[in-house]
Amino acid sequence: MQHDPAHVRDQVDAIYRTESRHVLATLIRLLGDFDIAEEALHDAFAAAVEQWAEEGVPANPRSWLISTGRFKAIDRARRSARFESVDSSSLDSLSPLTVPEYNVDEVEDDRLRLIFTCCHPALSPDSQIALTLREVCGLTTEEVANAFLMPPPTLAQRIVRAKSKIRDARIPYEVPSRADLPERLETVLHVIYLVFNEGYFASVGDSLTRTDLSGEAIRLGRLLVDLLPEPEALGLLALMLLLDARRAGRATAEGEMILLEDQDRSSWNRAQIDEGTELVERALHSRRFGPYTLQASIAAVHAEARDAASTDWAQIVALYEVLLRADSSPVIELNRAAAVAMRDGPAVGLSLIDAILVRGDLTEYLPAHVARADLCRRLGLTADSIASYERALALARQEPEKRFITQRLRQLRATSPR
Repeated sequence: MQHDPAHVRDQVDAIYRTESRHVLATLIRLLGDFDIAEEALHDAFAAAVEQWAEEGVPANPRSWLISTGRFKAIDRARRSARFESVDSSSLDSLSPLTVPEYNVDEVEDDRLRLIFTCCHPALSPDSQIALTLREVCGLTTEEVANAFLMPPPTLAQRIVRAKSKIRDARIPYEVPSRADLPERLETVLHVIYLVFNEGYFASVGDSLTRTDLSGEAIRLGRLLVDLLPEPEALGLLALMLLLDARRAGRATAEGEMILLEDQDRSSWNRAQIDEGTELVERALHSRRFGPYTLQASIAAVHAEARDAASTDWAQIVALYEVLLRADSSPVIELNRAAAVAMRDGPAVGLSLIDAILVRGDLTEYLPAHVARADLCRRLGLTADSIASYERALALARQEPEKRFITQRLRQLRATSPR
């Protein structure tokens, strides 16, 4: 029976978005090589476009894609003899007509295995994060480069070197033993955090968010908490839930950005807030918490407030000061400055942000210029506000953010003396 090719292609595209990283993780386990698995993944989806147009979408697309990708890789390997680890006797027993079912839990475990493989201590910390973002979560090289604030070609070479290291050092594709898990946890948490950030506020594109990435990060966070319920794993999951709870209030129906202070808090997801708050409390009671739990605590204070005016800014500033001692960075310093501006007034916050920028920190970091522009606007420093918004607009790569900044510039220019 012939199926509508356009409709099938739409279905394949949708399945690619939801299933490709699951399929890739299992193919890497089955084939033992990143590049071979990626070729197999693309071969499988190419085959799906052709075969599903004739046969229809199978009942279990993930299993079909894993099996087809594996068979494609086997055929390619037999032709080119590109790797020697395949047991030919076991391959001969497989038939392309056989599509084995893959256990759901096994495939989910493959995702976790792949994260820990990418975060192996034999790799440099930056390589661990870059490889995981690219291979586990499917971010483009450009998106990963944006997270690292580096040129895409440089990032691409880093990923290539990391894959070679895994292959040459025969790094095992497995979840570490429980004894080895804690020392590997920090990098894995950082990776999940970066994935969530890219989903919560997309660096490029037409949409403010990428719910596929934020949802994937939350799912990985839950898997990690089930595997290792350490306080910081709880704290990170809490942070993601509390921030994601605001999603419905962060944009208009047309996709225009809404600032935190202007959001309709009745649209926030109370179930996620309740769950996140409970996780924060569990992490805090352990007295072994760290930066993620502190950030989650800040998010919980926002969630408790009826509106921006009733937010306990003194508590938020105090939490940022503790956070700075635990994990000092210019970005955290910037966030503290914004909170101080809410507590003590825009002039105080502006002086703190200017001090950060004068040091040369965050000069290419868009939120720093947006924050400075807003404080200047509140103080009536129109020319300075315009200059900062113009700098922010030059750095912006996401369409809703560009439109928001452009609108602010239009308003300021309309009131600026000529």
